[in-house]
Order: sequence, then structure tokens, then C-alpha cells
Amino acid sequence: MGVGSENAASTTKLSIRHGVYKEETNIALKAPLNVEGMLPKKVGHMTAERATWGRRLEFVLASVGYAVGLGNVWRFPYLCYRSGGGAFLIPYFLMLFLCGIPLLFMEFAIGQYTRLGPVHALAKICPLFKGVGIATVVISFVLCTYYNVLMSWALYYFFNSFRATFPWQSCNNTWNAVGNCSIGFPGNTTHLHSASQQYFDHRLLEITNGIEEAGGLRWELFGILILAWVIVYLCIFKGVKSTGKVVYFTATFPYFMLFVLLINNVQLPGAKNGMLYFLKPKWSKLLDVQVWVNAAAQVFNSIGIGFGTMISMASYNKFNNNILRDTLIVSLANSATSILAGFVIFSAIGYMAHVHNLPVDNIATDGPGLVFVVYPEVFSTMPLPQLWAPLFFFMLLCLGLDSQFAMVEVAVTSIMDGCGPKVLRVLKRQEIIALAVCVIGFLLGIPHITKGGMYVFQLMDHYTAVVSLTFLAFFEVLAVCWVFGLRRMTIVIKRMLGKAPNIYFRSCWMFFSPVLVLCILISSIVQYTPARYGKSYTYPVWAEVVGWGISLVSIIWIPLGALHEICTNKGTLMQRIKTAMTPTIELDPVNHLPEKQRVDIPESVVFITPL
Repeated sequence: MGVGSENAASTTKLSIRHGVYKEETNIALKAPLNVEGMLPKKVGHMTAERATWGRRLEFVLASVGYAVGLGNVWRFPYLCYRSGGGAFLIPYFLMLFLCGIPLLFMEFAIGQYTRLGPVHALAKICPLFKGVGIATVVISFVLCTYYNVLMSWALYYFFNSFRATFPWQSCNNTWNAVGNCSIGFPGNTTHLHSASQQYFDHRLLEITNGIEEAGGLRWELFGILILAWVIVYLCIFKGVKSTGKVVYFTATFPYFMLFVLLINNVQLPGAKNGMLYFLKPKWSKLLDVQVWVNAAAQVFNSIGIGFGTMISMASYNKFNNNILRDTLIVSLANSATSILAGFVIFSAIGYMAHVHNLPVDNIATDGPGLVFVVYPEVFSTMPLPQLWAPLFFFMLLCLGLDSQFAMVEVAVTSIMDGCGPKVLRVLKRQEIIALAVCVIGFLLGIPHITKGGMYVFQLMDHYTAVVSLTFLAFFEVLAVCWVFGLRRMTIVIKRMLGKAPNIYFRSCWMFFSPVLVLCILISSIVQYTPARYGKSYTYPVWAEVVGWGISLVSIIWIPLGALHEICTNKGTLMQRIKTAMTPTIELDPVNHLPEKQRVDIPESVVFITPL
């Protein structure tokens, strides 16, 4: 990299001899410094042997695959039409450009510069908030323990979609409650349930009346869950070497399927009405604070801010990889996919409304029901259903797998960064560490495949992906944007890319992103609502207590990390806090040396040369 090197001149030059930087005067510095050559072979937990992505495209596809998940297919379309239709896109894109893109760029920069997972990277950025890094790993691992249950559902539907007649399109099955079963959608008749809904509730889940009735294991789902974890393990057991190859297919196939489904759906009668309902602006919704909170929450959840995954994946990049370009590709591809999925889903919903002569809002629903209840019913009435159904559920599997193995990789990366040599002395190979993580994830996922497991799933999802994530995102932004600071972030970006971030990123990091995340946190606390399942089931008090306990599993590491850092430092309380707020990350090539060996470098050299 030679950006700006033409103007770099000084009366001081640095030479490296046996790891010590010495001063040679009266020599002009005419060439840029070789950063990777000047960094020590091992800085903290960073080693020169750390694996890297085989090609830049692998990193981009892995990041896009992680960001584009099942939430793009069911969460965004439902949220859009419930929060103002086309009007919702205004707060959504504002939050994307003021929070999503800047914070994704920030996480990529942290991971790529430190070449560490989130635990040690954030500990170097701000020791006081080192617990944030641990919390991000914990929340990602907790999430992956039940996210793979969705993969088992997708596999279950995939296997059953090869039948000549779909099992969810008839009321003449042993699991149907014949007295209140309806072919198609029952509309406003509250005592009736569609055959597709009963298949999901009574055949797939065999759901009980509440979380207090656990029931027995669903042995079919138990076996399929094992298969889902085996697939995940085969994708990650070689680290980025295997993951980088898998994403060529898993990250691209869903786009092929979405376009094929869209082309097919728009030709169906009623599809136009469904798409218009999806985007019909309701301008009055913009005055509702909750709509703006929903937009920000969707951006954070969809891109993956606060989960530590983006930091982990960027840590396998080469030092001078163009993360600005990658940030724009990942964030814009994610948003475009959400909108594309909205057209696919609501064109199908419009068709179903036309077939059953019902309004669109009687068919549209939130959460897993949109793809495991509504869409299976759609396939029952479409031409060539035995073609579309398996492809659709295979697409869901690909969407989920990209997100799943990225979250598992965070745990493996953090173990290797923190205590890799010690663990390897026992387990011998990284592949066995990955296997151990997958086995533990499988065991923790078993409660979700009991007959009352759906209630456990909903409870964990509410308190992990909503409550915990808001706290983690706020403290991560606080640690990087305000404690680590804009000047240091500018140096980090300049050393990697050869030029400082523009005023857009600096303004967002300094003001817009922290303030908006703080507003989201306050709004989430003020407008807190307990977890619910469906429209009628409310959780008992003891389950709410368990839910908050699930949230604290990750949040508690933030104060514990701060307390540990303050207690281990020396001096008065204020001196300890000041020390804890001082980054330990190397911002120039001599900061890691003892004070007597350091060389004064003019600030112009630090900023002009891509160190």
C-alpha cells in the first residue's frame, strides 16, 4: 500500500534489528512501512500462524450468509406491513445508514486489525468493558443452541414434502382435531384451525398446553436435530478452510430460489394485491415511537451487530483487506434480500387470500408460522407443488446454516484465542474442539424438542435476541465509539486502508450511532412487554424469572469484567478506572516495546504512512 507515501518525509528512519527498533538520523522516509513485517510474531494472543480466508470472496459470502437468515424471510416482511408498509422503509433505511453500516464497519475494523475473536479484541480496545466480548460469545452460543431447532423443523418439512400428497393439506389424519379443522384458512372463525396449522402444532411439535407441561421427547425431531448438528460440524470442523468453501453454495442458492419463487408467484391471481398490501404506506405510523424502535432492532438483529460474529469472521482477513467495500456489500445485500423476500412472501399471501376469498391480514402472521404454516398451505394449491416445496425448505435450510455455523465458529475462535494451546494439549486437534462445541450445543437444544419445547423456544428467543442484545449493543458501542475514541479508530482504519474514514463514518461513530442505540435501550426498557406465545398464551411468573435469568447469562459478564479489571489494577480507585479505560492495543509499531526503547515518531508520519 502506497497511499500518501509520496509526501512522507522525515529526518528519522526506523530499522529493525533482532526485534528492536533503532534510530538512524538524517535519512528521509520515502517508502511506506511494511506493517505486517513490523508487527511482532506474537502480540498478545495473536499469532502469525492464524488461518486466513482463501479468497476475499469467501469472507464476503460468509458475512452475507450470516446476515441473511430466516429473519429476512419471516420477520422483516411481517414487521414492514404491520409498521406502516412502505412508510416503514423510511425509519428502516435511516437506521441502516446511521447505525447498521457504521457499526458493521466498526466491527469489521476491530476484528481485522487485532486478528482476534471478540473476547480478546474488545479487551484490548477497552479493558474496562472486556466483559462485553465474553457476553457476545455467550449470547451467540445461547442463540445457536435453539437456532438449530429451526433447522430440524426445516429438515422435517423437507423430508415430508416428497410425498404424493402433502400431509398438511388434509383434515383426515390421526393428528387432526376433526371438529375444528379447516381446509385452507378459516378467516375470522376463531374455533377453527387450518390443516396446515394443526400439522405444525399437533404433528411436528405435538405441542402441550403450556411450558409447565414439558411432555416427552419428540424422537423424530431428536434424530433430525442430531443430523442438523452433524451438517453444521461438517461445515466448520476445518475452520475457515471448510467454511469458506461451503458458503459458495449456501450463500448463493437462496437468492436463486427467491428469484425463481418471485417469478412464479407474481403470475398467480391475487399476487398483486398481496404485494400492494405489503408496501401500502401508512404515514401515521411514523409518529409511533415503537415503529422506529422496531426498525432499529431489525437492522441490529439482521446484520448481526453485537453478536461478535462479524468481529470473529473479520479476524481471519488479511491486514489490508478493503473492509469498507465489504461493509457496503454485506449491509446492502442484506437489506435488498429482506425486500425481495417481502415480495416473495406477500405475493404468495395475496394468492392465498384470493383462493379463500379472505382479506390479506387474516392470512399474514408473524414468526415461524409464516414459513411453516402459511407457505406449506400455499404449496398445496400451486402448480407443481412437489417441485416447489422441497426447494423452498432446502432454501430455508441454507439460510439457517450460514447463520448457524457462523455463531458456532465464534465459540471455537474464542476458545482458540483464549486458551488454544492448553485445550489442544488435552483435545489434540482443533477439529475435536469444534466437535465438543457442537455436542454441547446439541445437548442444550434438547429441551426445545420436547412436546412443550415450543414454549421454551419462544421464551429463550425473546430474552436472548431482544432483551440481551439491546444491552450488549449499547455497551459495545460505548466502549468503541466513546472510550476507545474517534482518534484511535481513525488511526486503526488508516493503517489498514491507507486513508482515514470520511466525515459520514466519523459523525456516526461520534454521535448518531451511540445516541440512537441509547434511545433504543431506553425505549426497550420503558416499553418492555413479557414474552408471549401466540395471541393468548402468557407465561407463568416462574418462566418470566427463568427468562430474565437467560438474559443475565450474557449480560452479567459486563459488570463482572469491569469489576475484575478495576480490582486487578493498582493505585487509587480513580487511577484504576483510568487504567482500565486505557486501550492496550498497539496503535504504532513501537508501542509494544519498553519505554526506554521507544522512538519518537512525528504524528504526521503516523497518519500519512499506512502503518
